[in-house]
Amino acid sequence: MSKTKITLAIAASYFIFAILLNSVGTVILQAINTLGVSKTEASVLEGFKDLSIAIMSFAVASFIPRLGYKLAMLGALTVVAAACVSTAMISDFYMFKVLFAAIGCGFAVVKVSVYSIIGQVTDDANSHSSLLNTIEGIFMVGVLSGYWIFTAFINPNEPSAWLNVYYALAALTLVVIVGVVAAPIKPALQSDKSSSSLSDFVAMLKLTYQPLVVIFIISAFLYVLIEQGVGTWLPTFNNQVLQLPVAISIQLASIFAAALALGRLVAGQVLKHINWFFVLCGCLVAMASLIIITLPLTENLPTAAVKSLFDAPLAAFILPLIGFFMAPIYPVLNSVMLNALPKYQHAAMTGLIVVFSALGGTTGSMITGYVFEHFSGQHAFYLSLIPISLIFISVIIFKKRTHAISQHTANA
Repeated sequence: MSKTKITLAIAASYFIFAILLNSVGTVILQAINTLGVSKTEASVLEGFKDLSIAIMSFAVASFIPRLGYKLAMLGALTVVAAACVSTAMISDFYMFKVLFAAIGCGFAVVKVSVYSIIGQVTDDANSHSSLLNTIEGIFMVGVLSGYWIFTAFINPNEPSAWLNVYYALAALTLVVIVGVVAAPIKPALQSDKSSSSLSDFVAMLKLTYQPLVVIFIISAFLYVLIEQGVGTWLPTFNNQVLQLPVAISIQLASIFAAALALGRLVAGQVLKHINWFFVLCGCLVAMASLIIITLPLTENLPTAAVKSLFDAPLAAFILPLIGFFMAPIYPVLNSVMLNALPKYQHAAMTGLIVVFSALGGTTGSMITGYVFEHFSGQHAFYLSLIPISLIFISVIIFKKRTHAISQHTANA
C-alpha cells in the first residue's frame, strides 16, 4: 500500500508538470493573439523554460537529498501553484516569463526527486525500468491532456477567458500536493548527508569521469536530439513537405505525442517480462526501418487539395508512429544508468540527466531546423539515422559494462 501511494504521488506530480511544461506553444499563440505580443518577444518563453531546467538541475541536484525528496517536491509544487494563480490575476506578459521560469525550476527539482524515489520502491533493474517507463508514459498522457484542458477555456467572444485555466491548474496542483504529503516517501539515505553541499556538488561532477556515465550522457543527448528534432519539426514537415493545411498538420503531429505515451505505457508492461537490452535493440531497429520505409512515400505526392484528415497521405499517419518505438529508449537508458550506481548517487546522476537532456533537445531542434531550411525536410529526418546508429552501439556497450558491474557486485 505504501509503495502504491508513493507511485501515485510521483506520477501525479509528473502529470501536472507535463501539462504546464508543454503548454508553452499554446501560451505563445495566445500571448500573440490576446496580449498583442510580437512573435519574437513571445519566443523567449521557450528559453525561460529550458534554461531554468538546465540551470536548476545543475545547481541543486546534489543538494536535494540533503533537503529531502518529499520536502523538495512540496516546495516545487507550491511555488508553481502560486505562479499559476499570480499569472491568472496579473496576466501581463512578464508574468508568463516568471511562470515558465518557475515551472522549469520546479520540474528540475521534481524530476531529480522522482527518479531518486523510484529506486526506493523497486527491487531490480527490470522493475525499475518498468516503473520508469510507466511514469514517463503518464507524462506523455499529461502532454496530450494539456491541449484539451487549455482548449476548454478558450472563448472567442472573451479573449482573456483562457487565463482562467491557471486557476484550474493551481487547484489541480494543490490536489497533487495533498497526495505527496500523504505518501510515505522515505528520507534520503544517511550516506547522502554525510558530506558538505560543496563536496556533494563536486561528487556530481566527478560522475562524469566514469566511462559508463560518459557513454550514458552521450546516449541521452543523442536520444533527446532525435525526439525534439522530430517532435518540434513534424508540424512544419506536414505543412511544407506534405502540403497539408496548418490545422491538419498540427492535428496529425499530435499522433507523435500519443504514440510516445502509448509506447511508454506498453513498454512498462513488456519490460516486466523481457530484458531491457532486447527491447531497446528491437525499438532502434524498428525506428530506423520506419524512417527508411516512410520517407520515400513523402516524395512526388499528388497536388490534390487536402480538406480533412482523411484526405492526408498515408505517410502523414505512419511517420509519427516512430514515437511508439522511440518511447522506451530514454526511460530505459536512465533506469539502466541509475541501477548501475549506488542509490545515494541517484539524485546527482539525475541532475546530469536533466542538464544534458535539455542541451540535447535544444541542439536537436537547431540541427533539424538548419538541415530542413538548407536541404529538405526529408534530409532532416533521414539525418536521425546517424544518432539512432550511435545509440545502438552505446546500448551494446551499456549491456557489457552493466553486466560486468553486476558480476563484480555479486562476487564482492
